[in-house]
Amino acid sequence: MIGKLTGRLDYRAEDHVLIDVRGVGYIVYCSSRTMMALPGVGEAVSLYTSMLVREDLLQLFGFTSLVEKEWHHLLTSVQGVGAKASLAILGTLGPDAVGRAIALGDWASVKAAKGVGPKIAQRIVLDLKDKAPGVMAMGGTITEALEGPDLEVVETVEAAPRPKSKKASKPNTSAIAQASALSALSNLGYSPSDAASAVAEAAGAEQGADEATLIRAALKLLAPKT
Repeated sequence: MIGKLTGRLDYRAEDHVLIDVRGVGYIVYCSSRTMMALPGVGEAVSLYTSMLVREDLLQLFGFTSLVEKEWHHLLTSVQGVGAKASLAILGTLGPDAVGRAIALGDWASVKAAKGVGPKIAQRIVLDLKDKAPGVMAMGGTITEALEGPDLEVVETVEAAPRPKSKKASKPNTSAIAQASALSALSNLGYSPSDAASAVAEAAGAEQGADEATLIRAALKLLAPKT
């Protein structure tokens, strides 16, 4: 299984790219949001990947973060949600907003993705709500992972030496703050689902808030109503 690709971006299409890794070209399908985040043709690129293997089909899907990859895995585990629908959801909302929508039970936001109807959106929220806290606790971009130890025990295909990209991704501080706040609330004894819902609502109300701000806001939401 190919878990990550690092090489040179040779070609861009509407929904996929061609990555040259030591002379071998890999076609990788991405969400619209990920496509916009990728560097230009000829530049260095790194993507986490997920492989779809069927009797008549072999496809690679690319992600700039482990959070996005995990949401793709979970979304496609829901009955009726294929890779195309998953990428549409991730492209419309982004991985952080997907987590907030599912944690809050906001199926209307999920339905905003092209090709996703109300029944599928409701099924996604119902099936994945309990799994949202675990994904929200993840964080980090492909750039951060490359600068530290490997995070996955899978076959990795890399070009060596790895060239520097001109468009290095910035650390996802919002995701890190949400993960830290979620951990703090769990340590205080709140259930994962309640903590995730409160953090998601707080993050949605205060964009870019730091960990302390999110914790205070979440605690207010979790306080008993009098």
